[in-house]
Amino acid sequence: MSIKVRYFASLKELLQRADDEVSAEGISCVRDVWQAANPHQTLPENVLAAVNMEYVELDAPVQEGDIVAFFPPVTGG
Repeated sequence: MSIKVRYFASLKELLQRADDEVSAEGISCVRDVWQAANPHQTLPENVLAAVNMEYVELDAPVQEGDIVAFFPPVTGG
């Protein structure tokens, strides 16, 4: 089974795709998901992440069937 990965806003533009799917083998946390999906792209600072629509820290556990989303930091005024 696998883990679905989604990218939003400027991350989608940076990576030139909206989603990925990675094998869950050897993946234990959100940061691992990024590295598996983007082995040549460093995880940008202050990126927000969610697992199954719940915001989580980058060291949060993931498992097969999860949907992991990455969001750029949001600013406003």
